Amino acid sequence: MRNKSLIIGLTVIVSALCLYFLSFSFVASSVQSDAEAYATDAQGNVDLAKKQTYLDSMWKEPVFMGMTYQEVKEKELGLGLDLRGGMHVVLEVSPVEIIKSMSGNSKDPNFLKALDRAQELQRNSQEKFTTLFAQAYREIEPNGRLSRIFSNTANRGKISYESSNEEVVDVIQAEVDAAIERSFNILRTRIDRFGVTQPNIQRLKGTGRIQIELPGVDNPDRVRNLLQGMANLEFWEVWTPQEFNPYLMQVGQHLDEQQRLGKLNLNLRGAAKATPQAPAAQDSTDDVLAQAAAGTDSAAVAANAQTDSAAALAAADTATLDQQGGVLTSLFTLMPGGIGANVRDTATINELFSRPDVRGMLPNNMKFLWGVKPIAGDGGQEFVEMYAIKRGRDGKAPLSGDVINDARQDFDQHGRPEISMTMNPTGARKWARLTGDNVGRQVAIVLDNYVYSAPVVQGEITGGNSSISGNFTIDEAQDLANILKAGKMPAPTRIVEEAIVGPSLGQEAINQGLISTVAGLLIVVIFMIAYYARGGFIADLALLFNIFFILGVLAQFGAALTLPGIAGIVLTLGMAVDANVLIFERMREEAAKGRSMREIIDAGYDKAFSSIFDANVTTFIVGFILYFFGSGPVKGFAITLMIGIVTSFFTSVFISRLLIERTFRKAGKLSFSSSLADKMFRNVKFDVMKIKKPAYAFSLTVIAFGFIAMAIKGPNLGIDFTGGRSYVVEFDQAVPASDVRASLLDDFQQAGTEVKTFGASNRVKVITSWHADDESTEADQQVRTALEQGLQQYSELNPQILSSSKVGASMADDIQNTALIAVLLALAGIFIYVMLRFRKWQFSLGGVVALLHDAMMILSIFAILHLFGISYEMDQVFIAAVLTIIGFSINDTVVIFDRIREYMSDNPRASIREIVNPALISTFSRTIITSLTLFLVVVILFLFGGEVLRGFSLAMLIGVLAGTYSSLFIASPIVVDTIRDEDTAQPVASQQVAQKVR
Repeated sequence: MRNKSLIIGLTVIVSALCLYFLSFSFVASSVQSDAEAYATDAQGNVDLAKKQTYLDSMWKEPVFMGMTYQEVKEKELGLGLDLRGGMHVVLEVSPVEIIKSMSGNSKDPNFLKALDRAQELQRNSQEKFTTLFAQAYREIEPNGRLSRIFSNTANRGKISYESSNEEVVDVIQAEVDAAIERSFNILRTRIDRFGVTQPNIQRLKGTGRIQIELPGVDNPDRVRNLLQGMANLEFWEVWTPQEFNPYLMQVGQHLDEQQRLGKLNLNLRGAAKATPQAPAAQDSTDDVLAQAAAGTDSAAVAANAQTDSAAALAAADTATLDQQGGVLTSLFTLMPGGIGANVRDTATINELFSRPDVRGMLPNNMKFLWGVKPIAGDGGQEFVEMYAIKRGRDGKAPLSGDVINDARQDFDQHGRPEISMTMNPTGARKWARLTGDNVGRQVAIVLDNYVYSAPVVQGEITGGNSSISGNFTIDEAQDLANILKAGKMPAPTRIVEEAIVGPSLGQEAINQGLISTVAGLLIVVIFMIAYYARGGFIADLALLFNIFFILGVLAQFGAALTLPGIAGIVLTLGMAVDANVLIFERMREEAAKGRSMREIIDAGYDKAFSSIFDANVTTFIVGFILYFFGSGPVKGFAITLMIGIVTSFFTSVFISRLLIERTFRKAGKLSFSSSLADKMFRNVKFDVMKIKKPAYAFSLTVIAFGFIAMAIKGPNLGIDFTGGRSYVVEFDQAVPASDVRASLLDDFQQAGTEVKTFGASNRVKVITSWHADDESTEADQQVRTALEQGLQQYSELNPQILSSSKVGASMADDIQNTALIAVLLALAGIFIYVMLRFRKWQFSLGGVVALLHDAMMILSIFAILHLFGISYEMDQVFIAAVLTIIGFSINDTVVIFDRIREYMSDNPRASIREIVNPALISTFSRTIITSLTLFLVVVILFLFGGEVLRGFSLAMLIGVLAGTYSSLFIASPIVVDTIRDEDTAQPVASQQVAQKVR
């Protein structure tokens, strides 16, 4: 074996890395077990609050190789929402409101008509909204100039009256893109504050959408309000430390008295008094509010943290508080610009200040807010500063963010980063009054109730042009500029896709996934040993390495393991066998020729390599396209599939060879065939060319019947493709799905509604198209209320909504389009690869026609089943199954093509018709064994994978049969029918070819 040392070294390195990254999961699980043991009483009941307190206390504690529990949790192999429960949301930033705001809320009738028309066009288009708006405006007013609408004060310097329509659209698009980026950053900050473990937020490239996954969420309404609320940017006056510290001392004395009387039940850990390290840019003390540029009428302002009297007084007063001891002082700590607290103690402090007795001791216009950016302290602890905000009589901020025309990162005269800020005339007047009234005091810049900066003002600022400068890095300055721009224009978000999975369904999915994986693994292990004897045992060892590598690589990439991901692993088990089958079948051929064991091993791996490589590349192409165009569960499946393809190739080709050669050296012999294998496929004889016409006729008949069924009843499309809402409802006892549907029709106003049994007989899935075009929160609530009203007649059966899902109409259109594009690109990619590898377009044509055949067979049989009342949804996961079958089928086909190519090379005088049949017969055993193994694995998925994967596994079952059939009776005959005999030189008798290839 060539490069043996390299392979061994690589195996050791990869194994060590996988073990290292998987170890975080074991450590995290150990800490959680300790927490559960700590919170379990003598009766075995778990106090969840006590458990969470334990986990919170461990959050910053080192638990593994010097890393804290937080760092370990971030590195563990996470579980997807379908396995642990939670909420999946896709948000879309509304460009309509942004465009209206940029126009100064123009009432121009043609402008408003163009906006309405663009929204109609967007439902069936992949174009950007700004492009559709420009197109609609051009249709409505062919000679109209957008600059007439958008050349206003807010867009000064960007759009002038002379700007062309194209230039205006470019500026609008830039503003929309910036608004999406700001929304993304704001949402990320909100989610970080929400307290969810391992949240996932990402921008969906090429769209104005943001995908968010929140594991373990149990209050969806709160999440919806959190995510869809507009950014609330405000400027507030701030109480000085010498003003608010007396109140804190009074509150502290009161709380101490309450604690002595036993009326205060707090679990005080005692705030760590480690001194926080001041960051590079401490806004409240280092920021400088200064004149924007020479020539403006803004007054110069400055601040110096080292000599600021307010900061010095804050330090003195806080030190006095700390010396007194007590409830409050055990929680607060000294900060560079005032007082603050350990991040883990902020919830306790919030609870204390929300008490009615404490609120009564504070002025009505005093409100406490936390700084947004924690400051690192000793021992890995984090501290956050607290600000006392001065509210007006009406409780509103003196200045809101909607007065800001622009904010950008800039540089001062010394080349240091700063933020330039411009306000509209109304804002300039209020800003002058606010800064004039607060000379020598702080003004807090607050977004969503968190203080992002609190510079000290040294003079009145007039004219509306200001700059904020200090010891900022460029990134920090850009972030603050984005925060300020968040208040410039409304950029509301709307939920276009949503899925909620309850924890009970998550645990059920875990159980089903484990059963499917273990059962699939056992099937493969037993079959391989039964068929290939000791060689099969070695292949099984390589398979275990494969599973270990898949999980290890998933952990390294920080990917979450989902139920479709588990399906990908189970499928990988079946497909991983294919490489070993190819190798072992080659070895058996060489053994039949009387070769030595060394020659058998070398020839087996060398001759099978090209087939294995081509088959894996074509399947990887499908996985990559699934990843690129898929979302949610489809993307999770694609990640696992691609990782599995790479690890399967490595373990099957290299690790199995290491094991085989080691076994051969020790034992001196090795068997790759059992009595079962010797009896099977011994005298296989058939002529594909004689069967091809009946095969063509059979396929066309099934496909035609399927299309007729679709014409009669239509395809059973899931809400991924149609839009709408679905709910999984569980009852205490079995309920007929037809009865539930009848009870809901009136409440859903006779809109399209489907109810079907979902897994257990006491569980149904309700799908409705009512308000499918309305993506508002009000529509969500209206449909939910109607569902609950319809279920009231079953109140004695205690109906519980376990999960819900929503796909907006615009999102459904996009999913349909991307699904079609994904299938077409997969076919195109495979066509190009096969043509490059086999140097003849006829091979590509045969392969792609066979793949189209497989896809249409799956669609047709689903439609036929639907016609006869057996309904399985065609959704995103169904498309993943179709694409997976495309990968499997081309895998099969490429192996046959590779043998045809080999025989063409060995028999240059033979015609293609004489070569195809012996090539098919020589690979027949491999084709059937691989298909049978995968078929058995998919049967396990169908039986134990749960209702979520039922449609997926049925499509896979149909696809495995169709793919095997098409590889034998569709792809190869098409190659024969289209390739010319003169391309393969002179014909010879088929018996002679058969003799040469045996």
